[in-house]
Amino acid sequence: MKALMAVTGLMLIAFLLMHAWGNLKAFIGEAAYDHYAEWLKSDILYPLVPQGWFIWIFRAAMVAAIVLHIFSAYVLTRRSQSGRGRYQRTERRAQTFAARTIRWGGVILLAALLFHLGQFTIKIFLTGFASTDTPYKAIVLTFQQWYMVVLYAIFVGTVCLHVRHGVWSALTTLGANTSPKSRRVLNIIAVFVAGLLFVAFMAMPLAVLFGGIK
Repeated sequence: MKALMAVTGLMLIAFLLMHAWGNLKAFIGEAAYDHYAEWLKSDILYPLVPQGWFIWIFRAAMVAAIVLHIFSAYVLTRRSQSGRGRYQRTERRAQTFAARTIRWGGVILLAALLFHLGQFTIKIFLTGFASTDTPYKAIVLTFQQWYMVVLYAIFVGTVCLHVRHGVWSALTTLGANTSPKSRRVLNIIAVFVAGLLFVAFMAMPLAVLFGGIK
Protein backbone atom coordinates (compact mmCIF):
# COMPACT_ATOMS: atom_id res chain seq x y z
CA MET A 1 0.00 0.00 0.00
CA LYS A 2 2.81 2.43 0.83
CA ALA A 3 4.52 1.66 -2.48
CA LEU A 4 1.24 2.15 -4.35
CA MET A 5 0.69 5.46 -2.61
CA ALA A 6 4.27 6.54 -3.40
CA VAL A 7 4.13 5.67 -7.11
CA THR A 8 0.71 7.23 -7.71
CA GLY A 9 1.78 10.30 -5.74
CA LEU A 10 4.87 10.77 -7.89
CA MET A 11 2.71 10.37 -11.02
CA LEU A 12 0.46 13.17 -9.81
CA ILE A 13 3.44 15.38 -8.95
CA ALA A 14 4.80 14.84 -12.48
CA PHE A 15 1.42 15.96 -13.82
CA LEU A 16 1.51 19.08 -11.62
CA LEU A 17 4.94 20.01 -12.97
CA MET A 18 3.69 19.59 -16.54
CA HIS A 19 0.53 21.58 -15.78
CA ALA A 20 2.55 24.40 -14.18
CA TRP A 21 4.79 24.57 -17.25
CA GLY A 22 1.75 24.73 -19.51
CA ASN A 23 0.27 27.61 -17.50
CA LEU A 24 3.42 29.65 -18.15
CA LYS A 25 2.49 29.63 -21.86
CA ALA A 26 0.19 32.52 -20.99
CA PHE A 27 3.27 34.75 -20.76
CA ILE A 28 3.99 34.09 -24.45
CA GLY A 29 0.54 35.25 -25.51
CA GLU A 30 -3.04 34.29 -26.20
CA ALA A 31 -2.30 32.31 -29.37
CA ALA A 32 0.41 30.23 -27.69
CA TYR A 33 -1.74 29.44 -24.64
CA ASP A 34 -4.82 28.51 -26.67
CA HIS A 35 -2.71 26.41 -29.04
CA TYR A 36 -1.28 24.53 -26.06
CA ALA A 37 -4.80 23.90 -24.71
CA GLU A 38 -5.98 22.65 -28.10
CA TRP A 39 -2.85 20.55 -28.60
CA LEU A 40 -3.58 18.70 -25.37
CA LYS A 41 -7.01 17.72 -26.69
CA SER A 42 -6.13 16.66 -30.19
CA ASP A 43 -2.56 16.31 -31.43
CA ILE A 44 -0.54 14.29 -28.89
CA LEU A 45 0.24 10.76 -30.16
CA TYR A 46 -1.52 11.52 -33.46
CA PRO A 47 -1.59 9.61 -35.82
CA LEU A 48 -0.71 6.72 -33.46
CA VAL A 49 -4.14 7.29 -31.90
CA PRO A 50 -7.02 9.27 -33.44
CA GLN A 51 -7.22 12.98 -32.76
CA GLY A 52 -8.89 13.75 -29.46
CA TRP A 53 -8.17 10.36 -27.89
CA PHE A 54 -5.04 11.27 -25.97
CA ILE A 55 -6.75 13.65 -23.56
CA TRP A 56 -9.23 10.94 -22.54
CA ILE A 57 -6.48 8.33 -22.13
CA PHE A 58 -4.55 10.85 -20.04
CA ARG A 59 -7.58 11.77 -17.95
CA ALA A 60 -8.36 8.10 -17.33
CA ALA A 61 -4.77 7.52 -16.16
CA MET A 62 -4.93 10.54 -13.83
CA VAL A 63 -8.30 9.47 -12.40
CA ALA A 64 -6.92 5.97 -11.80
CA ALA A 65 -3.86 7.44 -10.06
CA ILE A 66 -6.04 9.66 -7.85
CA VAL A 67 -8.41 6.80 -6.94
CA LEU A 68 -5.53 4.44 -6.12
CA HIS A 69 -3.76 7.18 -4.16
CA ILE A 70 -6.88 7.86 -2.08
CA PHE A 71 -7.54 4.13 -1.62
CA SER A 72 -4.03 3.44 -0.40
CA ALA A 73 -4.21 6.47 1.93
CA TYR A 74 -7.50 5.16 3.35
CA VAL A 75 -6.10 1.66 3.93
CA LEU A 76 -2.94 3.02 5.57
CA THR A 77 -4.98 5.35 7.77
CA ARG A 78 -7.18 2.47 8.94
CA ARG A 79 -4.10 0.38 9.69
CA SER A 80 -2.55 3.27 11.59
CA GLN A 81 -5.70 3.80 13.64
CA SER A 82 -5.91 0.12 14.52
CA GLY A 83 -2.23 0.05 15.49
CA ARG A 84 -1.14 -2.42 12.82
CA GLY A 85 2.05 -2.20 10.77
CA ARG A 86 4.87 0.37 10.80
CA TYR A 87 3.04 3.28 9.17
CA GLN A 88 1.75 4.57 12.49
CA ARG A 89 5.19 4.72 14.04
CA THR A 90 6.55 6.54 10.98
CA GLU A 91 3.79 9.12 11.29
CA ARG A 92 4.60 9.73 14.96
CA ARG A 93 8.16 10.64 14.04
CA ALA A 94 7.02 13.22 11.48
CA GLN A 95 7.55 16.76 12.76
CA THR A 96 6.84 19.05 9.81
CA PHE A 97 3.56 20.92 9.44
CA ALA A 98 3.16 19.35 5.98
CA ALA A 99 3.43 15.86 7.49
CA ARG A 100 0.98 16.60 10.31
CA THR A 101 -1.65 17.96 7.88
CA ILE A 102 -1.13 15.47 5.03
CA ARG A 103 -4.47 13.66 5.47
CA TRP A 104 -6.73 16.67 5.92
CA GLY A 105 -4.78 18.39 3.17
CA GLY A 106 -5.65 15.51 0.86
CA VAL A 107 -9.38 15.86 1.61
CA ILE A 108 -9.26 19.62 1.00
CA LEU A 109 -7.31 19.07 -2.22
CA LEU A 110 -9.89 16.64 -3.56
CA ALA A 111 -12.71 19.13 -3.01
CA ALA A 112 -10.70 21.99 -4.52
CA LEU A 113 -9.66 19.83 -7.48
CA LEU A 114 -13.29 19.01 -8.28
CA PHE A 115 -14.10 22.74 -8.24
CA HIS A 116 -11.06 23.51 -10.41
CA LEU A 117 -12.13 20.90 -12.98
CA GLY A 118 -15.68 22.24 -12.94
CA GLN A 119 -14.28 25.72 -13.43
CA PHE A 120 -11.87 25.40 -16.37
CA THR A 121 -12.51 21.93 -17.83
CA ILE A 122 -16.26 21.28 -17.61
CA LYS A 123 -17.07 24.99 -17.23
CA ILE A 124 -20.03 24.69 -14.89
CA PHE A 125 -18.53 27.13 -12.37
CA LEU A 126 -18.11 30.31 -14.39
CA THR A 127 -15.91 32.70 -12.43
CA GLY A 128 -16.28 35.81 -14.55
CA PHE A 129 -16.12 34.19 -18.00
CA ALA A 130 -18.58 32.57 -20.39
CA SER A 131 -18.61 28.87 -21.26
CA THR A 132 -17.81 29.78 -24.88
CA ASP A 133 -14.70 31.80 -24.00
CA THR A 134 -11.26 30.56 -25.01
CA PRO A 135 -8.97 29.06 -22.34
CA TYR A 136 -6.81 32.21 -22.36
CA LYS A 137 -9.77 34.53 -21.96
CA ALA A 138 -11.16 32.32 -19.17
CA ILE A 139 -8.00 32.59 -17.06
CA VAL A 140 -7.62 36.32 -17.65
CA LEU A 141 -11.22 37.12 -16.72
CA THR A 142 -10.98 34.86 -13.67
CA PHE A 143 -7.74 36.18 -12.24
CA GLN A 144 -8.53 39.83 -12.82
CA GLN A 145 -10.62 39.34 -9.67
CA TRP A 146 -8.38 39.62 -6.60
CA TYR A 147 -10.40 37.20 -4.49
CA MET A 148 -10.01 34.46 -7.10
CA VAL A 149 -6.24 34.94 -6.92
CA VAL A 150 -6.40 34.66 -3.11
CA LEU A 151 -8.51 31.48 -3.29
CA TYR A 152 -6.16 30.05 -5.92
CA ALA A 153 -3.16 30.87 -3.73
CA ILE A 154 -4.74 28.99 -0.83
CA PHE A 155 -5.43 26.03 -3.13
CA VAL A 156 -1.90 26.05 -4.55
CA GLY A 157 -0.40 26.47 -1.08
CA THR A 158 -2.31 23.42 0.13
CA VAL A 159 -1.13 21.49 -2.91
CA CYS A 160 2.48 22.44 -2.21
CA LEU A 161 2.28 21.48 1.47
CA HIS A 162 0.96 18.10 0.35
CA VAL A 163 3.72 17.81 -2.26
CA ARG A 164 6.43 18.84 0.20
CA HIS A 165 5.70 15.88 2.47
CA GLY A 166 4.62 13.63 -0.41
CA VAL A 167 7.94 13.84 -2.26
CA TRP A 168 9.93 13.07 0.90
CA SER A 169 7.59 10.24 1.95
CA ALA A 170 7.38 8.67 -1.53
CA LEU A 171 11.14 8.63 -2.09
CA THR A 172 11.63 7.26 1.43
CA THR A 173 9.13 4.49 0.77
CA LEU A 174 10.91 3.61 -2.48
CA GLY A 175 14.24 3.19 -0.66
CA ALA A 176 16.06 6.50 -1.19
CA ASN A 177 16.24 7.40 2.52
CA THR A 178 19.27 5.36 3.57
CA SER A 179 21.42 7.71 5.66
CA PRO A 180 21.40 11.09 7.42
CA LYS A 181 22.93 12.66 4.30
CA SER A 182 20.30 11.14 2.02
CA ARG A 183 17.57 12.39 4.36
CA ARG A 184 18.93 15.93 4.06
CA VAL A 185 19.06 15.61 0.27
CA LEU A 186 15.50 14.27 0.14
CA ASN A 187 14.33 17.14 2.31
CA ILE A 188 16.00 19.67 -0.01
CA ILE A 189 14.42 18.00 -3.06
CA ALA A 190 10.98 18.02 -1.42
CA VAL A 191 11.20 21.70 -0.47
CA PHE A 192 12.56 22.62 -3.91
CA VAL A 193 9.79 20.81 -5.82
CA ALA A 194 7.07 22.29 -3.61
CA GLY A 195 8.56 25.79 -3.89
CA LEU A 196 8.99 25.49 -7.64
CA LEU A 197 5.36 24.46 -8.06
CA PHE A 198 4.12 27.33 -5.92
CA VAL A 199 6.11 29.94 -7.87
CA ALA A 200 5.20 28.44 -11.26
CA PHE A 201 1.48 28.16 -10.50
CA MET A 202 1.19 31.62 -8.93
CA ALA A 203 3.19 33.49 -11.59
CA MET A 204 0.37 33.60 -14.13
CA PRO A 205 -2.52 34.62 -11.80
CA LEU A 206 -0.41 37.38 -10.23
CA ALA A 207 0.67 38.62 -13.65
CA VAL A 208 -2.99 38.80 -14.71
CA LEU A 209 -4.03 40.57 -11.51
CA PHE A 210 -1.32 43.24 -11.83
CA GLY A 211 -1.74 43.75 -15.57
CA GLY A 212 1.27 41.86 -16.89
CA ILE A 213 -1.03 39.49 -18.79
CA LYS A 214 -4.09 41.07 -20.42
